[in-house]
Amino acid sequence: MTTPTLPIQETDAERARFVRNHLPKGGLFSGHEWRISPTPFRLGAEMMKDLESLGRVLLQFNKAVNRLYRLSVEGKQPAWVATWLDQGKPAELIALQRSAAMKNEWPRVIRPDLLITEHGLSVTELDSVPGGIGLTAWLNQTYSQMGFTVAGGAEGMLRGFAGIFGDAPKVNIIVSEEAATYGPEMAWVAGQLGEERFKVRDAKFNEWAEGDAAYRFFELFDAPNVPCAAKLFEEAGKKRIRLTPPPKPIFEEKMLFALLWNRNLREFWRQELGEGFLGRMLKLVPYSWVVDPAPLPPHGAIPELNLTDWNQLKGLSQRERELILKVSGFSPKAWGARGVYLGNDLSHAEWSAAVDEALGSFATSPHILQRYQKPSLVDFQWFDFEKEKLVPMPGRVRLCPYYFVVGDGDAARANLGGILATVCPADKKIIHGMPEAVFAPGAE
Repeated sequence: MTTPTLPIQETDAERARFVRNHLPKGGLFSGHEWRISPTPFRLGAEMMKDLESLGRVLLQFNKAVNRLYRLSVEGKQPAWVATWLDQGKPAELIALQRSAAMKNEWPRVIRPDLLITEHGLSVTELDSVPGGIGLTAWLNQTYSQMGFTVAGGAEGMLRGFAGIFGDAPKVNIIVSEEAATYGPEMAWVAGQLGEERFKVRDAKFNEWAEGDAAYRFFELFDAPNVPCAAKLFEEAGKKRIRLTPPPKPIFEEKMLFALLWNRNLREFWRQELGEGFLGRMLKLVPYSWVVDPAPLPPHGAIPELNLTDWNQLKGLSQRERELILKVSGFSPKAWGARGVYLGNDLSHAEWSAAVDEALGSFATSPHILQRYQKPSLVDFQWFDFEKEKLVPMPGRVRLCPYYFVVGDGDAARANLGGILATVCPADKKIIHGMPEAVFAPGAE
């Protein structure tokens, strides 16, 4: 597939109007708007090089997570690892996750959420069921048509997504009602790749044939609301269809970063990742804890915080609360910036209530705590179509590179397809898609 380069748009107004005019007729997100920049978001050569190589590190991390869980189940690593990761999950999902058929399955799309801070890049979480694939593919294609060179190239996202399904004759993209916001962007992707092979399906679809592939565009907590989920998982377990992401809730848990920082597992991570990859992950990932209310011995303390009981979190001053508290996974609150509490942005009463909720729900919905890495201010801009002028916007940015995993076992490779930059106004504490945000493709 090739994207034609059109005559150069010479002014900011022409470029912004070109982007707006090339929006798909069906839109990309249901009911969502954003601001348009006439140019990509520039990363610089050094950051671009870091992001191009990061996929390999994150793939190795996912492989190590998979191995850690299995060794924990087998009694060859601490049992509390599997206990934490299984809490609140239905027995049938745990059984499927532990099955021989799923032993070497991991997500085929890896999307980290990265913040640009004064200390460099900081990864706050990994998403294995990410939105934005179609949006980023369309941005890359559209800005490339104007002559810009973007990360991944004009068709990198589309080629990457198509590549994860191997030679499957049909690819069914199953979108649940919970994820319906992203239905239009996936319909656009299917249209670009050819609807003879790629098709968006609703949650009731169950007419796949042996050898087909399915893309699971719903989180596992949502599976009870997806009528085809049980059959989908059964067919995948029998290897009759190729399913990604696999039905393994471990990969939808934010606590994986807390496990990375747990000193009891340091030697495991060193062996599985190697000294270089481990050092890179620890530099990228803010210190993270699992908020486990189990009592400590009298001489025990929570590392880094020097608290002897999680309830003492409530007594920290606002300045001491540069911390993020959030649901680890398997919950409607675990995606889309829901269930995220920034300690120094809340009153004492609000923060105390959030801590109480985290402690009280540990058995069903474990929470994690992370050090808050404040994003740096960046200079960007958006085009105001009403006033017909370019508006400078000091903001804070989240970078979402998309890595597509092709191949199996040791031959698996994570290839960068594109980078979505979300730039929010400087007064926004949590960066996510919002009407005031600018979406732009990343470029060197």
